[in-house]
Amino acid sequence: MSSLPADCLNSITLPELNRTLGSLSAVKLCDLQEGSAKITIELPVPGYPHQEELSQAIEKQIRSVSADVKQVDIEYTLNIKGPESGAKVGLHVKNMIAVGSGKGGVGKSTVAASLAYGLQSLGAKVGLLDADVYGPSIPHMTGSTGKPEVREHLNPNGSVVQRIHPVEHDGLKLMSIGFLVPEGEAIIWRGPMLHKMLTQFVAETEWGELDYLIVDMPPGTGDVALTLSQMLSLAGAVVVCTPQKVALLDAVKAIGMYQKENIPILGMVENMTGEIFGRGGAEQAAVDQKIPFLGEVPIEAEVRICGDERRMKDLFTEESKSKAALESICSRVAMEAAKVYFKKPATTTLEILQ
Repeated sequence: MSSLPADCLNSITLPELNRTLGSLSAVKLCDLQEGSAKITIELPVPGYPHQEELSQAIEKQIRSVSADVKQVDIEYTLNIKGPESGAKVGLHVKNMIAVGSGKGGVGKSTVAASLAYGLQSLGAKVGLLDADVYGPSIPHMTGSTGKPEVREHLNPNGSVVQRIHPVEHDGLKLMSIGFLVPEGEAIIWRGPMLHKMLTQFVAETEWGELDYLIVDMPPGTGDVALTLSQMLSLAGAVVVCTPQKVALLDAVKAIGMYQKENIPILGMVENMTGEIFGRGGAEQAAVDQKIPFLGEVPIEAEVRICGDERRMKDLFTEESKSKAALESICSRVAMEAAKVYFKKPATTTLEILQ
């Protein structure tokens, strides 16, 4: 009886990611007993869309190196990779992803919440930061209540620091100004106050170990993106827009802002696709801007109802008509973030704008 060489799978390349299993130390088990090969592969991205293709390559390779193989059983586990976005401020967040738009009313918060729940459903540890101070909607859309707590932490050097603990709901860690002010009360802040709040919500918050921290950005272009790019090594930005030309004009401005701040553009999402607003505008804009198109969110009443009724998580139940489209977008966002990371794993630096 022959055995399997320990490195027989190392040369196999992960489709689309262009990294070998060996370079990622992804082969965790490669064993042959009584004609049955047991393989365990650690994937670097959730919802990997080429798993079947990878399985076929693995099985072909196994059978080529051992004639005794009668059955190949492959198990996939998950160890998500990323640029360690929170390392600059002492956080353990692998990928921090901004979800923005050039204008309000295009469903940016809907997409941000969907990304958080979708990536969680694919096996990732996820947090959701509502950075839209003037229109915080994440508490309502998720149905989360309560307030963040300030607790004392003991540093290794013996000093005591105070850290903010986010609200936990449905397995997500959440932060929003909406937890701190009465619903319906207007917030009237200037830029320095906004910067201070964001610093507290990011650097002074005990997020724990996260694979993804999704940031629901305020509409337009302004201080928030600049503050985040200075504090963190963002994994990238997702730009949301609807199919109409007016929305696309502002989305292009948002793309330009992220590019000037050296934040990778992961791609565009077209929201509210259908007969009312049309279809394909964002996809064409993505082609024109030479950035990925991440997918469409159909204009289903279910999406609006789940947001209004504080139960966005229900969009990922088996009964949901929108589940397939949303999960596809989440998978594409994760893939694009991984591709950016593997292409340029060094931290993103901010170009000072004059």
